[in-house]
Amino acid sequence: MKAYWQLTLAQLRIFARNRQVLFWTLFFPVFLMLMLGSFLGSGNSISLSLAIIDEEKSESSREFIAVFENNETIQLEQDITEEDALDLLKKGDFQLVVIIPEGFSESMTEVNEDGPVFQIPVYYNETNFAVSQIGLTLVDSVVDGISKQMVDYHPVVVTEAQGVEALDLQYIDFLVPGIVAMMIMSNNMNGVAGQISAWRERGILRRMQGTTLKASTFIAAQITARLLLNGLQAMIVLIIGNIVFDVQVSGSWLNLTLFVILGTLAFMAIGFIIAGIAKTPESAAPIAGFLSFPMLFLGGVFFPINNMPDFLQPVVKLLPISHLSTALREIMNVGASLTTMWLEAIILIGWLIGAFIVASFTFKWE
Repeated sequence: MKAYWQLTLAQLRIFARNRQVLFWTLFFPVFLMLMLGSFLGSGNSISLSLAIIDEEKSESSREFIAVFENNETIQLEQDITEEDALDLLKKGDFQLVVIIPEGFSESMTEVNEDGPVFQIPVYYNETNFAVSQIGLTLVDSVVDGISKQMVDYHPVVVTEAQGVEALDLQYIDFLVPGIVAMMIMSNNMNGVAGQISAWRERGILRRMQGTTLKASTFIAAQITARLLLNGLQAMIVLIIGNIVFDVQVSGSWLNLTLFVILGTLAFMAIGFIIAGIAKTPESAAPIAGFLSFPMLFLGGVFFPINNMPDFLQPVVKLLPISHLSTALREIMNVGASLTTMWLEAIILIGWLIGAFIVASFTFKWE
């Protein structure tokens, strides 16, 4: 037990003395959170850019345009020609271009059931189909309302809208748990692989093997030191996120700590595998980077997992970081309990056990 505590304190002293590495392992996640949070943190609203060319310029057309002017989600442009508007639509500066042709007011006063229906040309940008569909639905609803007033339409069945209170979450609430998961992955998988490989090359592990030190004591000390370091760094990120962006932890801190521990152990085990495979510290870094870089984009750190292509879903659901980021995000944002996060816990434990078994065969003292 004495050797365990001495090794743990020694590892913490190594972290403290290597201030450059300690600074960058903490500074980069905080810097990334501040930059992305500042630019995208509140970006959860949809803005529709719309150009209306009024060729008739009547009272009816002005009333039609007023409906769109009163909508806060629409950026309306009127002082523009049809040719310029269509050019800007092709470039993506507009999502919709609406043309009000001459004869619009007459169509509102003369209803001919047997005659042709008056048409209002609406051009949309096909490259941004989702937003364009929202705009088309809005334009259709305005035109449909005008048509119903003309024929004195009285609906037989109507809907009763009732609002349900929902979580007011922004992108920063999604980002911060992902940053914590990224930091845990990088500090443990990349950090362990590089450090153990360097110690092996310098003969430190060989000298340890020549003593009465047990491998289990050495690994336990490594785990304890990195758990303390990860816990401190995660706390700093959460505090800065709370102060700057008002990010809250809705769930249990105990559950949050549990998944920080599971994530640390799982990625440490993977780091030991890389350290066993890599022959030199120079080769350990590329191997760790080759594994960690795809996880940043496939593991739900910056983008929702559900938005990824279907053919990637089976791969994504096997990655440990995807379950770590999901668990941290659900606990922080929704207040999820351990009973709802049991699958994520089991998968992380599975990675932990499986990786340590493989590491026990690949790990070399010299």
